[in-house]
Amino acid sequence: MKKFNFSALFLLLLLTACTSAPWKTTAGQDSEHPALDLETMLPASADAGNQQSYPKMELSGQMLYTFLLADIAAQRGQLELASQAYLELAKTTRDLRVVRRSAQLAYESHQVEPTLEAFNLWHELEPNAPMPRQMLATVLLSRGRMEEARPFLVGLLAANSNDVGRTFLQFYPLFGRYADKQAIYKMLLELAQPYPRVAEVHLVLAQAARAANLEADALREVHEARALRKDWDAPVILEVQLLQTKKPAEALAVIKSFLKEYPEAHEARLFYARNLLEGKQYQESRLQFQQLLKAKPDNAELAFAIALLSIQLGELDRAETELNATLKAGKKNSATVHYYLGQLQEAKKHDVGAMQEYQQVMDGEYLFPARMRISYLLVKANRLDEAREMLHKTQAKNNQQQVQLILTEGQVLRDAKFFDKAFQVLTRGLDKFPNHPDLMYETAMMADKLGKASLFEDLLRKLIKAEPGHAHAYNALGYSLLDRKVRLEEAMKLVEKAHELAPEDAAIMDSMGWGYYLTGNLSKSVEFMRRAYAVYPDPEVAAHLGEVLWQQGSRDEASAIWQENLKKNPDNTVLKAVIKKFLP
Repeated sequence: MKKFNFSALFLLLLLTACTSAPWKTTAGQDSEHPALDLETMLPASADAGNQQSYPKMELSGQMLYTFLLADIAAQRGQLELASQAYLELAKTTRDLRVVRRSAQLAYESHQVEPTLEAFNLWHELEPNAPMPRQMLATVLLSRGRMEEARPFLVGLLAANSNDVGRTFLQFYPLFGRYADKQAIYKMLLELAQPYPRVAEVHLVLAQAARAANLEADALREVHEARALRKDWDAPVILEVQLLQTKKPAEALAVIKSFLKEYPEAHEARLFYARNLLEGKQYQESRLQFQQLLKAKPDNAELAFAIALLSIQLGELDRAETELNATLKAGKKNSATVHYYLGQLQEAKKHDVGAMQEYQQVMDGEYLFPARMRISYLLVKANRLDEAREMLHKTQAKNNQQQVQLILTEGQVLRDAKFFDKAFQVLTRGLDKFPNHPDLMYETAMMADKLGKASLFEDLLRKLIKAEPGHAHAYNALGYSLLDRKVRLEEAMKLVEKAHELAPEDAAIMDSMGWGYYLTGNLSKSVEFMRRAYAVYPDPEVAAHLGEVLWQQGSRDEASAIWQENLKKNPDNTVLKAVIKKFLP
């Protein structure tokens, strides 16, 4: 059999592989297993510097077959088969070019042991190369094999002695899969011993100590990091996070003191601004965002945040000016700005202006909510048919939005007192989504409105079975029985269960009070009714409270409550009926 020169043929096959099947793959990759691109990671002189060390051997028929098999498999995306073939060749030839290709394919095919075998071989052949050492540490740590990774981490740190801080920061996230956080902290402490003057090392130690619930150690390491790099905001932010829960005043003092000394520390200021926002300290939060905007006047996100804070503070004219300025600058998505301008116009009671703003939301995440607001404003303007048409034209991106459209149309029809039509819309929706709790509940309530007591009860019992924590299902069923004055003992058990699940809900407190009234416990009834009325002074709650007070003998108070609510709600049928009953 004719013999071939192995080195020349290998270069030809490798060139074919590189042009027909690029080494960089992105499909199916994730943050723990990023694509591996040796072409960019290896130095340009890597091959040139190793030409003399490449093995001189003849290419056998079996080797040629394996090369072709591996190359064709790689071109067809069969990475596991390709990597197995290349690993066999790598062990046979010990040619560094084959070994590299083998390591890459094994890694990209997500095979742990072949990956380790290939990179170990690479490390053996090229012991000073950073790439195999780095990849061995990465793969071992990602699998929680800390002790096996230790020598490679030590080597990486030693090889990068001029940039130890960045190396520490890069490999710390790889410990994430390891459950024993204290073991991680202990290993990092050992790795850190030769580098006591590196701020980044102390920051990583602080993060690891925090993950291990060693707060005192975390604070000590944070202080070390801050002492080594006084103007660095990362350890300051971590210190604030460590102090926030137990010592909020001290945490606040730390960040304020740092910003006073280093006013240009933008990350720390942004962190502070967001924390103030979460704490609903809107005025101070806006001041911090304004300082950030001064430093970065073209940052549309900061300008937009300031405008939203102005809305939150009720400074609507100022917010409108700020939002329009953001829109004019053209650096923030216009659909988002128009949506919030619509919200602002609604807050100012300018419904026409609000609708005009919402109509300019043509795409993006706010398209659906903008359409929903337009529908609401059309209903408010007594343009019911247009509102329904808008809902029908709105395309839902998922089942949740589809259900929301159905529920909204049902509510629109119910509010317009088209109960039959509302029931039809909800029933069709329930046919499509038979187990959706909101659809079951709303369909049940509409069935009750239409006197379909059996269907109402069946739906609510089905809902309770599917969602045993649904307080309003228990309450609706219990109150319906109370209202019809049937099965009072069962009704009380249902509303008591609802109260157990949602003790602060005013509607449920009202049901409890009404149940005690019907079962003759007036003092308990008044107690619950007063609590319900204090939380939610609804005309129907007022009607019930007045009736109980009347029966208890407090007729003047009952009459005063009725008359006060009648002025505010002159068309409420429940309130008018109870007044007519006792004050004919």
